[in-house]
Amino acid sequence: MDVFENRSEQEALDAYSQVVTGVADRLIPRVASIRVRRRVRGGEAEAGGSAVVLTADGHLLTNAHVVDGATSGTAEFASGVTVRVHVVGSDPLSDLAVLRAEGEVPDPPEFGSAERLRVGTLVVAVGNPLGLAGSVTAGVVSALGRSLPTRSGTASRIVEDVIQTDAALNPGSSGGALADARARVVGINTAVAGIGVGLAVPVNATSWRIIEALRTDGRVRRAYLGLVTTPAPLPPRFADATGQRTALRVVEVVTGSPAERAGLRRGDLLLAVDGQPLRDAQSLQRLLFAEAVGRRTELTAVRGEALVDVVAVPAPLEG
Repeated sequence: MDVFENRSEQEALDAYSQVVTGVADRLIPRVASIRVRRRVRGGEAEAGGSAVVLTADGHLLTNAHVVDGATSGTAEFASGVTVRVHVVGSDPLSDLAVLRAEGEVPDPPEFGSAERLRVGTLVVAVGNPLGLAGSVTAGVVSALGRSLPTRSGTASRIVEDVIQTDAALNPGSSGGALADARARVVGINTAVAGIGVGLAVPVNATSWRIIEALRTDGRVRRAYLGLVTTPAPLPPRFADATGQRTALRVVEVVTGSPAERAGLRRGDLLLAVDGQPLRDAQSLQRLLFAEAVGRRTELTAVRGEALVDVVAVPAPLEG
């Protein structure tokens, strides 16, 4: 019996190793080490991170904080090829940035969707932590729907639906790829939140909209309500009446914001915007792009034992 158990364990380990090796083989050539000179108070400083090939014509995807204060730098690939890169667009409020290489780059990897991830899914992180090129770590999705506070100028925002993983991340991992077992990039590694806790910006419909705006326009125009929210269950009475099990609890209303002027309060449970249900954080964020600026927007909320409708007029978000 022990022989069969040991054989089964070895087969499981071999299968795990094959998955990680396969992901590494496909992604290491497509994740570059980034070096930039950024403007800091009193002069310049060198900084580094990672970037993933985005398009065959030379675009790379990284974190905004990796290139903060920089306009250009270099990208070095595992092949030893080094190319100059320029910052095309950077969006600190999603912690995403797009670069353009002056020379040829490898073909891009396949991109997947973070929306298909589940807690416990195997993921592999590829990057260049601590200056160690082509580093690979593996783990699982520890949690989904985490929030990561970010700031740009005077504006603050929560990057919603962040992926939490126990795959080891270190300084320099930022901007690297988080991939699933089929080597599809499902996140961009962005932060180390503590011992054994790494975070990645998800690759999903909202992030693709941001990436395309950065690639084509160099910036992202957003609407601003002035809310910080978190998913929360609806009280049974309202869940039964609406068929909706979750909503967004307002945990902060920014002073002087459109949300405050509309009368929203901390503790309100947002059910819908213009009749569209709000079941998770991303469902609100995807509505707050440029076309929402200046448009009367009806928000439905549960406040205590009552349903409340308010009208807000989103303002342009100044970053």
